[in-house]
Amino acid sequence: MEEKKEESLLQQRKKALCFAPENGYDRLEEGETDRIDAYCAGYKTFLDEGKTERECVQYALSQAEAAGFRPLVPGEPLRAGDKVYWNNRGKSLLLAVIGQEDLSHGAVIGAAHIDSPRLDLKQNPLYEEKELAYCKTHYYGGIKKYQWTTIPLALHGLVVRRDGSTVTVRIGEDPGDPQFTVGDLLPHLAGDQAKKTMGSIVSAEQLNLFVGSRPFGSEAGSDRVKLAVLELLHEKYGMVEEDFLSAELMAVPAAKAVDIGLDRSVIGAYGQDDRVCAYACLKALLDLDQTPRRTAVCVLADKEEVGSLGVTGMQSAAFDVFMSDLCQSQGVALKRCYEASFCLSADVTAAYDPNFAEAYEVRNSAFFNYGVCVSKYTGARGKSGASDASAELVGQVRRVFADQGVVWQLAELGKTDQGGGGTVACYMANRNIDTIDAGVPVLSMHAPFETTAKLDCYMAYKGMRALYVCHDPA
Repeated sequence: MEEKKEESLLQQRKKALCFAPENGYDRLEEGETDRIDAYCAGYKTFLDEGKTERECVQYALSQAEAAGFRPLVPGEPLRAGDKVYWNNRGKSLLLAVIGQEDLSHGAVIGAAHIDSPRLDLKQNPLYEEKELAYCKTHYYGGIKKYQWTTIPLALHGLVVRRDGSTVTVRIGEDPGDPQFTVGDLLPHLAGDQAKKTMGSIVSAEQLNLFVGSRPFGSEAGSDRVKLAVLELLHEKYGMVEEDFLSAELMAVPAAKAVDIGLDRSVIGAYGQDDRVCAYACLKALLDLDQTPRRTAVCVLADKEEVGSLGVTGMQSAAFDVFMSDLCQSQGVALKRCYEASFCLSADVTAAYDPNFAEAYEVRNSAFFNYGVCVSKYTGARGKSGASDASAELVGQVRRVFADQGVVWQLAELGKTDQGGGGTVACYMANRNIDTIDAGVPVLSMHAPFETTAKLDCYMAYKGMRALYVCHDPA
């Protein structure tokens, strides 16, 4: 009996003093499994409709306008409860719900990115080689090039024609559409290829998109297959070859978002980095059923995969212009707003993969079904490129999540010197905005087909909504 009492006391003290994370499914509220499934159904639609940043903006705009958002007019007075947005060149989107307190009390900002790794067509892409037609590509973002061979690809984008008119291209998504692919060398002839390092198995200049093989007409001549392809493009889109010069066309995986596993607990799809967090920020803002105390802002940014540069990236002045217009409507100085604001840099992290355990430090890794992952810092090696949130900021987020029943975890991106990664957090922190990273753990990140756990996807949404409503800087 005495031994059992000691054992009971030991367990009590462990429970009181030790940290023992639990699987999220053991912590859900009643009825929450159904809410997870409903949320993820909408998320999968977003993934299928938005395979490029332009398409993400179009989809988000349609949802926002249906929820009562309207374009921001600089100089107009804004009142609590007003819902406004700014469409930045069709590639990034900023939205806000004006809070009860003016912007001198700051804003609560959810910032995510909507661009993903892909294969961009070069500006002069179309050529014929040995009676096969191809398009040259230039890969965008960090990819393993060999992963982009032998998979079905779709062609998305925008063409500005010679007369200045525009046409949207989306081939390979609808039933009956043709699709595209990048070839690879058969194993029977790959003896030399097999001796290469992973990074050189397929070179960038071998990522050529196959687009046709049937020649034009019966008259002898050169480039007949290329001509036949141009004829098809002209019939459907009114294009001539010169129009490629003013086009943005990209090859993306043609696969639809699907449930993975016999239990359907995981989502498989292209572009979940970082559209899983972008959708969470957007949906959390659209679903606000009360006017928040502080102004709630959602940023869907472009160009994160290439350094957040350009007019639609997070390093541009676009965000400052939007926030300045909001502040001006209330007579508040922008710098006063920034210093009182909070930003959740919503970006994915690496989920622990038992098949590659050597790359992870298990005590500080993110796991499927343990909730949205908070990262105090990202970066590489000695935290290079990180904003490194303060202990006070982590504590504030921790309290909000605990109070609102958000399942969450805290982790780093793999072993310290294994590699690393960045987010938009440092660009928000550079503006004197308190910023912390948080997002969904992903397996096979940056691959053409990534996987996420449904529970974690939902908790990213629930966490962002809680912060919009409840975050307090005090």
